[in-house]
Amino acid sequence: MKPIQVGLLGIGTVGSGTFTVLQRNQDEIRRRAGRGIEISMVADLDTARAKAVVGDAVKVVGDAREIIANPDIDVVVELIGGYGIAKALVLEAIAAGKHVVTANKALLAVHGTEIFKAAAEKGVIVAYEAAVAGGIPIIKALREGLTANQIQWVAGIINGTTNFILSEMRDKGLDFDVVLKEAQRLGYAEADPTFDIEGVDAAHKATLMSAIAFGIPVQFDKAYVEGITKLSTADIKYAEQLGYRIKLLGITKRTDKGIELRVHPSLIPAKRLIANVEGAMNAVVVNGDAVGTTLYYGKGAGSEPTASAVVADLVDIARLHDADPAHRVPPLAFQSSSLAAAGGELPVLPMAEVVTSYYLRIRVSDEAGVLAKITGILANAGISIDAVLQREADEVGGEGSTQTDLIILTHDTREGDMDRALAEIQGLPTVLAPINRIRKEELN
Repeated sequence: MKPIQVGLLGIGTVGSGTFTVLQRNQDEIRRRAGRGIEISMVADLDTARAKAVVGDAVKVVGDAREIIANPDIDVVVELIGGYGIAKALVLEAIAAGKHVVTANKALLAVHGTEIFKAAAEKGVIVAYEAAVAGGIPIIKALREGLTANQIQWVAGIINGTTNFILSEMRDKGLDFDVVLKEAQRLGYAEADPTFDIEGVDAAHKATLMSAIAFGIPVQFDKAYVEGITKLSTADIKYAEQLGYRIKLLGITKRTDKGIELRVHPSLIPAKRLIANVEGAMNAVVVNGDAVGTTLYYGKGAGSEPTASAVVADLVDIARLHDADPAHRVPPLAFQSSSLAAAGGELPVLPMAEVVTSYYLRIRVSDEAGVLAKITGILANAGISIDAVLQREADEVGGEGSTQTDLIILTHDTREGDMDRALAEIQGLPTVLAPINRIRKEELN
């Protein structure tokens, strides 16, 4: 059977890894796919670098549209990234009747509905395993492996940069700014790390997993996003003393009122497997009604781990290239006619409606009656307390200090109720600093 012809848009870290993996494992891949998969064109602005990677056997061009216009190209692999030119090229490739493989989570989280609709109308595949959690096959697990289940919730460490930073802060007792500089030196963090440390990258990925898990359109604009920049080593230390670890989680849950979609730091019991995922590794926990809880762990980034996912998508396309489009797995797992309408029967809930439990660190004057006032406010808001930890003043501020930290763990409560209670507590004259609030997820 004639080999599938592939055009690569971008030959950077993932593109070069994809070329290398295909070359090294071509015999094994052919046996699995039933036909060869050949990269016959590469587009990159740096044509000299591209030629150095692929050699003379592959045509290198500086204009990506030459690949899209080539009638011999069956699949376009978009590895440019971002929302701009990548969107235009993907839509042009679809219009030209090309299948598309992409690792671009930002593009799909924001414009996925438009892109998937265009692909369905043209009868081509848009595959994106590499867009979430690198080499971990979580998209395939959600779309296919767990298709018998009603998914209850998904929670993941899906950004390696932030997980590396939090691991170093816990292990070495270093402040956030110090560890961020080290992460940049080691190549775990970009020169501009905003998308990572502010939770945006994780939210892109969580948005895609939520759509697949629950059959809703991609709705990144409705995700709650909070990063790790406000975390302190004190909170990490106190959490450890209470039997928890702090991780940046992407969470999506099915509730009676709708779908939760949120990214934020979370306390997780240290006994959970996901709490022990360290360094730049990723892990995703999925809970389904039939299978129970499953865990997916591995490298969430890097040249060949991400290339592993790109090549897996190429193998799927090689197998299904000539299949009736109606018999292919839908891009969001559910048939397009049965996707829940945005804001309809499965709306994405505003954060004020989310129910979870909390860790509170409150810097207060070390005097009688302070704890009673705070617990009274929480009680009046209907918020019950799970545990209280009061530090010695000397431990917090040194010998002779008149300040101390109150650490409070709560039971589940509605976020809107907690917001109002914290506003009242913050107004007390004995509360001396902004209250640190971190959500707590038991992941039972």
